[in-house]
Amino acid sequence: MKVAIQGIQGSYHHQVVSHLYGDVSLQECSSFDQLAMAVANGDADKGVMAIGNSIAGSILPNYSLIKEQKLTITGEFHLNIKHQLMALHGQKIKNIDEVQSHPMALLQCKPFFRKHQHIKLVETDDTAAAAYRIANDKKRGVAAVASAQAAQLYGLKIISKDIQQVKNNATRFVVVEKTNRQIENANKATINFTAGHQPGSLGKILTALGNLNINLSKIQSVPVIEKPFLCSFVVDLEFQDLAQFEAAQLEIGILVESLEILGIYKSHKL
Repeated sequence: MKVAIQGIQGSYHHQVVSHLYGDVSLQECSSFDQLAMAVANGDADKGVMAIGNSIAGSILPNYSLIKEQKLTITGEFHLNIKHQLMALHGQKIKNIDEVQSHPMALLQCKPFFRKHQHIKLVETDDTAAAAYRIANDKKRGVAAVASAQAAQLYGLKIISKDIQQVKNNATRFVVVEKTNRQIENANKATINFTAGHQPGSLGKILTALGNLNINLSKIQSVPVIEKPFLCSFVVDLEFQDLAQFEAAQLEIGILVESLEILGIYKSHKL
């Protein structure tokens, strides 16, 4: 089995793959677009894609990628994120002039870097890739924000531990596939719908879900790109069994203008 990830070995995407599938072949992608296309084209059997963070919020373009590439969410995993500041051995934070990492990682560590105004923050494509380049090019005066796994993998020294703003920082990842297969013991679904413009139309949908004892764990408005200033809603629903979800699907199908199931899956948390 080959799994597509955004980033390289040592990235947080790689950690999720290891937790879910063990030691499998990786399709390393430099962007989420490449990840989605790798799965859609059959170059990878599955993809693991970050979809949101407890500090930085949702990664809205990834919902659009899932729809555009006609992928299905078949799993979910919540990973506790601990960012480490790392550099070549023999250096301390006073020696560091520049820190490189993925923009999301830098955002999650902003309060730490406010205490070190001499450091320039540089956005890169991936946390682990930043660590790899520092080690490979033997860059002194430059550090990376990445995982402890990346530091070990690329032989860097952690010079400051757990520098993220919130200590229980977590990122939600989804597994995406081309298949529409049935997931055993599914307890969650992600749907995308467009509500009518009549007053109270969204409220009626939410009330219907509540009446069916369906827990709405997240609702997110997403721009409809081809229709300026029109939004659809991406909603995560939690339920006891598939029959309960199917009842909800029928109920809200009557109340919305359009409804699309992005995935019915089992949620995993670490």
